[in-house]
Amino acid sequence: MKVMVTGGSGFVGGAVARLLRRHGHEVRCLLRSRHPELAQDGVLEFPGDLLDMDSVRAACRGADAVVHCAAKVGIWGPLEEYYKANVTGTGNVLRACQEVGIQRLVYTSSPSVVFSGEDVEGWNESAPYPRSFDSHYSRTKAMAEEMVLSSNTASLATVALRPHLVWGPGEDKLVSRLIEKARGGELRRIGSLNKKVDITFVEDAAEAHRLALERLAPGCAIAGKACFISAGEPRPVWDVINAILLAAGQEPVTKTVSPVAAKLAAWSYESLHSAGRRAGEPKLTRFLVQQLTTAHWFDISAARRDLGYAPQTSFAAGLERLHAWFAQKTEPAGV
Repeated sequence: MKVMVTGGSGFVGGAVARLLRRHGHEVRCLLRSRHPELAQDGVLEFPGDLLDMDSVRAACRGADAVVHCAAKVGIWGPLEEYYKANVTGTGNVLRACQEVGIQRLVYTSSPSVVFSGEDVEGWNESAPYPRSFDSHYSRTKAMAEEMVLSSNTASLATVALRPHLVWGPGEDKLVSRLIEKARGGELRRIGSLNKKVDITFVEDAAEAHRLALERLAPGCAIAGKACFISAGEPRPVWDVINAILLAAGQEPVTKTVSPVAAKLAAWSYESLHSAGRRAGEPKLTRFLVQQLTTAHWFDISAARRDLGYAPQTSFAAGLERLHAWFAQKTEPAGV
């Protein structure tokens, strides 16, 4: 197939683009700037932005399918920025698909679209969107997902994948943020809580997208539906964090702070950040405290059954690859 991938310069989108190329698909990416590493893999580059309808239409014209991975991710920032990237951008992709006759659209969503702040243990796709969201990211991703799924028709088949906490070698948001905070001495365990979470190795997330793309068709089992994606093996959150830190050559987190103190600190950091209109995100947010003190893992039976999805990379194997990647990054030049 000829496939247009958005977000090809990102962690998940790049992995998807490279995997599709290895499986013989012609891949093109809509990019705001050139990325020679993608071109080296045989990916065609189309200059443009999701907010520019003409460039989105040009990148889609002649393609058979779209994999829409691009998004604004994060836990802080103005709603307007998240809305433009995640809702308006997705609307433009849908419109382009309909105008040029694209028949398949795979959308990269997030499990956060159903997270309401309580423990999530084994939920499946029947879980509804919450009445209120704990972040602009979650809210706008839910709005975009709803738009994508409601656009499923006999001429355009759509599906939304919800990979949880994607990690692995490469410049990703999850591991990079953990390492940055660990180096700055900012990580603390919150009380004795160590609840279970799902994670997804990046190549397994990419494989789920490939399977969805190749199986998607009007009226098929996944058309118009969402699927949770993960390793299918929930693990205690601090076990995961400390294992990743060790793989990156960092010390495990042992210091603790009480849940009450963590929440107060998050509120204080957020208030100071907002009052001072500071760039970036606060050192600690209530969203992050919530994520570290609640269980969030999901039932991936639908992905196994309807996509034929089966995680291939064990946690131990993923850690070995992450360690090797960090070791290579820190090697002196010329070695």
